[in-house]
Amino acid sequence: METRKMEKLGVETSLLGFGCMRFPVTAEGKIDEPLAERMMDQAIAAGVNYIDTAYPYHSQESEPFVGKVMSKYDRSSFYLATKLPCWKVETLEDIDTIFQEQLKRLRTDYIDFYLVHALSKDRFDKIVALGGIKRLEELKAEGKIKYLGFSFHDKYEVFEEILCYRDWDFCQIQLNYMDVNEQAGMKGYRLTEQRQVPLVIMEPVKGGSLARFADDITEKFHALDPDASVASFALRWVGTLSNVKVILSGMSTMDQVEDNLKTFGNFKPLSDQEQKVIEEIVALINSRVKSGCTACRYCMPCPAGVDIPGNFKVWNTYHMYQKYSMVKNAWEKGLGDAKQAKNCIKCGKCEAACPQKLNIREDLQKVQGDLDKREFCL
Repeated sequence: METRKMEKLGVETSLLGFGCMRFPVTAEGKIDEPLAERMMDQAIAAGVNYIDTAYPYHSQESEPFVGKVMSKYDRSSFYLATKLPCWKVETLEDIDTIFQEQLKRLRTDYIDFYLVHALSKDRFDKIVALGGIKRLEELKAEGKIKYLGFSFHDKYEVFEEILCYRDWDFCQIQLNYMDVNEQAGMKGYRLTEQRQVPLVIMEPVKGGSLARFADDITEKFHALDPDASVASFALRWVGTLSNVKVILSGMSTMDQVEDNLKTFGNFKPLSDQEQKVIEEIVALINSRVKSGCTACRYCMPCPAGVDIPGNFKVWNTYHMYQKYSMVKNAWEKGLGDAKQAKNCIKCGKCEAACPQKLNIREDLQKVQGDLDKREFCL
């Protein structure tokens, strides 16, 4: 198992971390505990020593399940990561209440890697104003938290502000070869290098969307290595970055566990040729963008209730990845009947306000037609 040293902290972690957000579930939606436990046991036996969960995962059932499984193991043999649900914090006392609940759920006296969860500008400002960071630092001084960090979902400027606020032990960002300019992105990665803050990476396979493509792209990966999974290239792309110390994979099947163990059991950074091919694939995917909408929202609100930027985002994603599964939830539930393009009344108000001068009315017709037809049904 490939390992990485966090020199700043004096610890060595497995490069593959077991993400506990996407366990297999039963027909009732509960964690399939026997299968999930076997998956964790197999990963741990192969050398995985970083286990990542959080308060809300699996409707708050992930932490108790992880606590039960990991109680079989010597506490010093693994690193346990969980997160403070800062959206639930209204007072300093809430931090202590939640933290004590998490210790009980996880059957432990301390948390190795504790993160302020899913920070955005508003959440960070609120926690700081409450004195929450100071309280977490006190818990660290008491030995209940070994290393203090945060996970992040906002734009780069906010990431820079948070990362430079204090000397964090580590942080966690979303990064993959399609998201180099999203959220913290590669600019954020370089900032962590400069400030010597070890990185944990989430969404290395973009929620599974970089694991399965249409045939034309799949063939490009197989030409590089016919025995390697498509997902393995996404994981290796992230792992090639030297300041990445843990790559989280939310594994849902035993096959995914075995494939990841194969990737990280004999880990190889991407070669120059592989990097070049991935760059070509990224360019190909991006060339499939249908709308130049920048989501500036000058077109909103729509008199008919259409979420115009939301429709264009779904349309672009659908064509970029040529997979309906990539947009199914956003199209059917996020937009739903009320906000879909079909409700456009062609009043033209949006086009008059659009700084990009897009043919919005015409394009909304195309959006609805493409998503109704669903030519790409992967």
